[in-house]
Amino acid sequence: MKKKYFILMAAVVLGLSSCQKKFDPSSYAPALNIGGFTNAKQIAPSNLIAYWAFDGGLIDSVSNGAGTNTGTSFGTGIKGKSLQGAANSYVLATPSSKVTSLSSFTLTEWINTPPPSNGIIGLFSLSNKTEFWGNIEVFVENGSTNDNGKLRIHINKGGDKTYAVDNIVNLFGKWISLAISYDATSGMVKVFVNGSRVSAGTVTGLTGPLTFTNTGNLVFGTVQFQTTPSQTTGTSKQDWASFLTGQLDEVRLYDKALSEDEIGYLSKLEARGK
Repeated sequence: MKKKYFILMAAVVLGLSSCQKKFDPSSYAPALNIGGFTNAKQIAPSNLIAYWAFDGGLIDSVSNGAGTNTGTSFGTGIKGKSLQGAANSYVLATPSSKVTSLSSFTLTEWINTPPPSNGIIGLFSLSNKTEFWGNIEVFVENGSTNDNGKLRIHINKGGDKTYAVDNIVNLFGKWISLAISYDATSGMVKVFVNGSRVSAGTVTGLTGPLTFTNTGNLVFGTVQFQTTPSQTTGTSKQDWASFLTGQLDEVRLYDKALSEDEIGYLSKLEARGK
């Protein structure tokens, strides 16, 4: 009788233990909260005018405009997939009216690229159909290294205005978040790496609301004149310019200069896949 009792109790205990869920410590952890935000999409949502996640597609999820691919593919990104560049490869997209009418802006993106070896690396361009440089042109300059990353930002306002940042460290060989803002009220250009400001200043002649002219396509993966055909009549391909052979991800464009806190929160949230 005792033997049957013990067998019955063992069966009951085994049955109860099999119904219990395995203890998961993460389920008791507090929800991620950075600056009061739990997701990148919560930051300045009314000011987000374009967003390319590159999560296996080339869609701007704000305007629903589709990009056109030349030679690029997709790789593993900071969140989901990313745009994988290559030599002679790029993506073109038609900008929305909100993009072409920007007066202030913040551009944020994640890049993972080796330093330039064959020419400057184009990261983002809002092309100008008649000028040498685009209305907005962002690229990594020749000679950049992890000890001295050289970023160049061209903004057209009654002619080309250039903001140059040198001595950026650890810009290559891993995922980093890059943010660039222009504030029409102050005329201030700011550059952030991984959510921290690395440069701020003004450019002679660059002040007040932007007024882009002869606006053409958006270009990802090179500068505006390295496409085939060139996006501008101002020049064709140059020997000292090249292509992004690394990766690009989570490109966001806002119609205001985000605060430094907002840019920091955005970088931290995206780094955590949020």
